[in-house]
Amino acid sequence: MSSRAQSRDFYNKQKNPSTALGETKKVNMQIHYLSEDNSVLNHFLGQIRNVNVQHDSMRFRRNIERIGEVMAYELSKDLHYKNIEIQTPLGIKKTTEIEDQLVLCSILRAGLPLHLGFLNFFDSAENGFVSAYRHHPNNDDFFDILVEYQAVPNLQDKTLLLIDPMLATGQSMVAVFNKLMEKGLPKEIHIAVIIAAPQGIEYLENNLPDHCHLWVATLDETLNAKNYIVPGLGDAGDLAYGNKL
Repeated sequence: MSSRAQSRDFYNKQKNPSTALGETKKVNMQIHYLSEDNSVLNHFLGQIRNVNVQHDSMRFRRNIERIGEVMAYELSKDLHYKNIEIQTPLGIKKTTEIEDQLVLCSILRAGLPLHLGFLNFFDSAENGFVSAYRHHPNNDDFFDILVEYQAVPNLQDKTLLLIDPMLATGQSMVAVFNKLMEKGLPKEIHIAVIIAAPQGIEYLENNLPDHCHLWVATLDETLNAKNYIVPGLGDAGDLAYGNKL
């Protein structure tokens, strides 16, 4: 059995309840599509795609950050809260606050402005960063995923928010997830992407724990021959920070 399958199966056995017959109860990945209704999110999505707008790298980064803020707000509705009382200048007010221990983790480098958008809302969260990239050993269209760097806190019993702008094949996300599991077993897992291809979503459903939450700002049509999302937006990392060698 591959290490990927071992990681997924171990997590499912730990987190999925068992039936009376001792079988594991199937809990499917929950997918949240955020742009089905008109909102300012669609306005920002249009701008990061528009070739007449996206060339302004500062504006592109800011729009990615804004999308992160909108997605963080929507995701916050699915977190756990506790009742508290706070002292105001004039009295006591009962309210709620987030109970989860959040860890935001993004994939370098394209994930940085999206990470900042989430951090603007979840400002007390811990933070993790992982590098992952497509390695073309034969200088052709074939690639594998290399994960070479990580700076990540302990994830045991915490709520992991794994964020990246693009979900194309899904291989980078799964490779990063498997690497993160070396840092402990999260209580809950939320994956947030801006643009996803159907192939990437299917790959995650087949290779990640069943009860993960997947938050998708918008779903595109397909991948091209080079496994880039179509219509997509181009290379998010290059648009945010300049071309790489």
